Amino acid sequence: MKPEETVDYNIKVAWHAISRMYNTQAAQYDITTSIGFVLLNIDQENGTPATKIAPLLGLETRSLTRILRSMEEKGLIYKQADTQDKRSVRIFLTEVGLQKKEISRQTVRHFNQKVREKIPQAQLDTFFKVVGQITGMIEGKTMYDDFTLRPLRSESAA
Repeated sequence: MKPEETVDYNIKVAWHAISRMYNTQAAQYDITTSIGFVLLNIDQENGTPATKIAPLLGLETRSLTRILRSMEEKGLIYKQADTQDKRSVRIFLTEVGLQKKEISRQTVRHFNQKVREKIPQAQLDTFFKVVGQITGMIEGKTMYDDFTLRPLRSESAA
């Protein structure tokens, strides 16, 4: 099977193209795609618990820690102890963070609008259904339930 005939290859290639496009846009505003997605997932009024952000974005906690540190250094966010649970930290947006969040929001909306202009809704519905099914299979951990690896034949046996 050629790479371009596999599901994972096509998803990866598409995501990398989208990510490069977003990073090109984000660089004009001194942010990255990752920072933009974090900004989009922070509640503007109530802040967001730091522990809730990584799962929303499918990130490892270590990766999020680096991104949050960078965002704090850029003056996009600030951290505050949760008023209900002092052990928890909430992430809030600064004025600059709010501005960059709006830029990120507009960029995502523009991309989605352009895709919707070119791809019929019926095809998008099928795409969303298929991607949802693949995600469900992976998250349901059913991908390898009936998988058994067959031993490779040695060259001398061939």
